[in-house]
Amino acid sequence: MILRVARHTNNLQIIENFYINILGFERLGGFQNHNNYDGVFIGKPELDWHFEFTQSLKKANHVFDEDDIIVLYPKTILEYDSIIKKVKDNNIAIIPAINPYWDENGQMFQDPDGYRIVISPLKAQN
Repeated sequence: MILRVARHTNNLQIIENFYINILGFERLGGFQNHNNYDGVFIGKPELDWHFEFTQSLKKANHVFDEDDIIVLYPKTILEYDSIIKKVKDNNIAIIPAINPYWDENGQMFQDPDGYRIVISPLKAQN
């Protein structure tokens, strides 16, 4: 099975930059003006999943709560440290999680659309 996580945004270029340059994913493809949508596929070629972000004239209306998060587990502590450094170097605030597990086992911050992301060392994955 292959997984695609699709989300509409009002800031396609900013989101693409964030997921590639901060989180270390790659641009796998994209499209322009497909049924009035522009989009980008972001992930890593060796993975069976990727993100799809789209933008259109219809504005995104993000509705989520503080426990709706994306959790990413870098495979090495070096990769974990590199991502956290990029987050801090770009003045992206580390924020407290509602669920204390995530504060004990990672770092939480928000993407440009306000969605919460946790970067957690692989050893914390259970």
